[in-house]
Amino acid sequence: MSGRGGGSARGEGRAGPRFSGRTPADLAPNRLTELALRLRREGRHLVDLSASNPTAVGLEYPEVELAEALAAGATAPYAPSPRGLLSARRAVADVLAARAGAVDPEHIFLTASTSEAYGFLFKLLCEPGDEVLVPRPSYPLFEHLARLEGVSAQSYALGPTPRFALDPDRVEVELGPRTRAVVVVSPNNPTGSVAGRETQGELARLCGQRGVAIVSDEVFADYPAAGGPAVPSALSAGDALVFALGGLSKSCGLPHYKLGWIAVGGPPDARDEAILRLEHVADAYLSASGPVMRALPRLLQLGREIRRAIADRVDASRAAAGRALAGATSARLLPADGGWSAVIELGRETDEEELALALADQHDVLIQPGYFFDFDRGAHAIVSLLAAPADVERGLAALVSLQGAR
Repeated sequence: MSGRGGGSARGEGRAGPRFSGRTPADLAPNRLTELALRLRREGRHLVDLSASNPTAVGLEYPEVELAEALAAGATAPYAPSPRGLLSARRAVADVLAARAGAVDPEHIFLTASTSEAYGFLFKLLCEPGDEVLVPRPSYPLFEHLARLEGVSAQSYALGPTPRFALDPDRVEVELGPRTRAVVVVSPNNPTGSVAGRETQGELARLCGQRGVAIVSDEVFADYPAAGGPAVPSALSAGDALVFALGGLSKSCGLPHYKLGWIAVGGPPDARDEAILRLEHVADAYLSASGPVMRALPRLLQLGREIRRAIADRVDASRAAAGRALAGATSARLLPADGGWSAVIELGRETDEEELALALADQHDVLIQPGYFFDFDRGAHAIVSLLAAPADVERGLAALVSLQGAR
């Protein structure tokens, strides 16, 4: 029996579906992910030094109080607003005031996540084919988020090891005719480098002269290094249009509550037009959860204790990493000004991926190789400091022993 167009009943001759090039051509998992999946299927317990979920690393949460806050928020009527509930935006403004000075709640937008915030901003700032500059090394999500919006992510290099500082001169050489925004991550993930006020001001002057916006990812700003200064917000650098991002995921250790924010700053005329246009984008989605927005003032209060517990864990695990690597000749802990990660510099001859695979297969320890974060010089291993200090010490002792056996 023939089908329409001459194809058989089995569909011979029919064209397959066509998918957008905004999704990757190859969706296969990498070798380390495949190995971890196999080891877990075999019943092996893995010490996960790549963990990024604070709810899954043994920290205590005020579960009853969080549930009560959400329940109270869920009883309110639905009141959609492109910028988000005013009471929630006021609560965010109060949080930002410590790092950025007074922030008008009308200059704040609430989103379902920081990732969605990037999507909104790329829609706002870019035509298809335009580019945004992103730091190298840094979190690998930016390329995917930009590609999903039809935008090109081009990298600019951070300063040299060990501090990987933001250097506006390195940004300037990468600015092109289609550059629409420069992404700054402070503290950087994973290097922990922080952009100070002087550097932020210099970058804002450069971007203001070029008509380029700054997207300042400040999700780890509540986690400066122990004893270190507070992390400043780019909102106080007034020469360029600035969008500062944050959210409950990192600030309060509540990634599953799905709420982020964008605070808009810069020269008033550019800022006000950006706000009107961003409102148009946000109105098409209305994605922030009503109950979570209603509960946000209380969630931010509860988040202080959660944040303190996370900060204590990070400090203790960094100290454990230092103990494990003390005296090691083939691995050293690099300094950091903030964040949740530790960067370990390895011997230049080290194959990062093979080391990570061997650690998992022989010692049941998961780390991330530096190339996951686009390190382009030397060899590195990345360790999450959310892991328990004992696990960090054990895992890095295994890394040192494995390096010595090679």
